Amino acid sequence: MKALVIGGTGPTGPYLINGLIALGYDVSMMHRGTHDSDEIPASVPRIIADPHFRETLAEALDGRRFDLIIATYGRIRYVAEIAGDHCDRLITVGGAPCYRGMIQPELLSPVGMRIPLHEDAEKVPDIDEFRFGYLVRISEEAVMEGHAVGRYSATHFRYPTVYGPRQITPTVWTLMRRFMDGRPHIVLPDGGLSLSSRGHAENVAHAVLLAVRQPDAAAGQVYNCADDRQFTYTQWVEMIGREIGGEIEIITVPDKVAFPARSLMTFFGPADHKFFDIYKIKSELGYRDAVEPEAALAQTVAWYRDHPPAETEAFARTLGEDYAMEDTLAEIYHESCAKYAAIDHIVRDFHHPYPHPKKPGLDKDHRAR
Repeated sequence: MKALVIGGTGPTGPYLINGLIALGYDVSMMHRGTHDSDEIPASVPRIIADPHFRETLAEALDGRRFDLIIATYGRIRYVAEIAGDHCDRLITVGGAPCYRGMIQPELLSPVGMRIPLHEDAEKVPDIDEFRFGYLVRISEEAVMEGHAVGRYSATHFRYPTVYGPRQITPTVWTLMRRFMDGRPHIVLPDGGLSLSSRGHAENVAHAVLLAVRQPDAAAGQVYNCADDRQFTYTQWVEMIGREIGGEIEIITVPDKVAFPARSLMTFFGPADHKFFDIYKIKSELGYRDAVEPEAALAQTVAWYRDHPPAETEAFARTLGEDYAMEDTLAEIYHESCAKYAAIDHIVRDFHHPYPHPKKPGLDKDHRAR
């Protein structure tokens, strides 16, 4: 069996390629050649081509035939156009931006996306509302159209925010830096209680490989995938601090003024819940986390400790700006907390409403219930 992975050098690529090899596939990899990975065997042929354009895709695939193509990179709608000439099965990877409300939750009624977010939730309707989300939507529709007309058997995955080694923009590292720099506080919107689905690279690759192993069940299906266990932003920060060996105060502010937290949010957008429903992939393909998420995050922190990413001047400048904003917001927060504490208030004990008489025959108990 022959397989082609388009992409392959990012967070999930090595897990996919080595997983395919373990399943008995003769694997090739197509990428632009700008970087590689030592975790991918040298025996895997590298096809150097840019998968963002019809012309370069067609040229690179000319005369080649595969049993399976997994496309994790490039313009998926162009892959869908020509894949039928080169494979029997096509598995593609997109993401959550196709869902309406990802960056504009106020467009939905009630405000915000469904919780949890099922595969059939409302999609971005047109290019004017959210260009990138609309392009993600029409790309997966192009894949499924090819399946519908019999050009190949297709399965499409919507990735969450992926964490793990080899991230282009590693949010985990940004949070690690706050502990490493001895920051006393971090600003999070609305108590950091938002849920935004994440998936460790090995876990989401495992989800894709489940479809590889179950072609009949996965044929024609679209799946959300993410870690089965999810955490709030506050829990995420706490767990990273535990691995670093530090503590940090959470400064809670309204989402609309949580300026230094924007880089933690999807597309720098609002902190509304973006919580995937993964019942479908669990029930149809038997998905369970390959790596327990707390352990996966610990592994990720350890990896970045050993492989700190190169920091550009822009990154350093942004981090410095965020720290300055956090300090200003922290001062306002502490002043506000002092004012809140000065308000006269009554702390009431909770007693549930059901009567519990002390002895039989009483109409009411000692609380007149």
